[in-house]
Amino acid sequence: MLILVTNDDGYRSDGLTTLADAARSLGEVIIVAPVDEASAIGHALTLKRPLRLEFIHEGLYAVDGTPTDCVNIAVTQVFKRLPDLVLSGINKGYNLGDDVTYSGTVAGALEGALLGIPSLAVSLRMTRGAYDFGYAAQAAVNVAGAMVRHPLPRRTFLNLNVPKGQPKGFRVTVQASRNHITSVAERHDPKGRPYFWIEEGQDSWHPHDRSDYEAVRAGFVSVTPLQPDLTAHDALAAVEALPLWDEAGVR
Repeated sequence: MLILVTNDDGYRSDGLTTLADAARSLGEVIIVAPVDEASAIGHALTLKRPLRLEFIHEGLYAVDGTPTDCVNIAVTQVFKRLPDLVLSGINKGYNLGDDVTYSGTVAGALEGALLGIPSLAVSLRMTRGAYDFGYAAQAAVNVAGAMVRHPLPRRTFLNLNVPKGQPKGFRVTVQASRNHITSVAERHDPKGRPYFWIEEGQDSWHPHDRSDYEAVRAGFVSVTPLQPDLTAHDALAAVEALPLWDEAGVR
């Protein structure tokens, strides 16, 4: 099995290396990851400047772009075909609930799913001390092996979040939601001109027994199936009932 490993923390990240080492139990691993950290960049694709692919050493390449760029460059320029598996991570910090829309780590797995490749993103709880990626890497490999043996529905990929220390087990979860608060700090440069920092708001999570947030709080690995389809299917009837008209004034 040919495995692509990427991330959004950059190719020097220990989490990336640990994940790649663990994935070698499943097959041949090649890393194609960003040159620099690309956190909170979402599913961005670089279209307005050229991208550079750098060979670091055997099995390791770096791209001066986003995780989504890395997957596309890997498929077309390194692998010359679709890999059998895409693993993205291990991210330093959870990617839970609504935050998956910002996550470059999740975007790496999303791009794999769009290409029809079994894909998985994995994130570990943020810590102030040294990170122990071992449990998260093993959890990712266990789940990846299972999803290859038992394929998921087309265009479905998995988002894993792993608590600190040894997990109690696995829970299949849904995305949590929370009350979003925008926090932007205004500051001034030496010439008195304002500039802004977007900060993380202290948002409160909505309680939900099956959410990814509740699972990691309880010490379990959260396994959330995701898909590219953002259609609000439950809202179709409500939208159809809206008083809409075309340009000729006919509904």
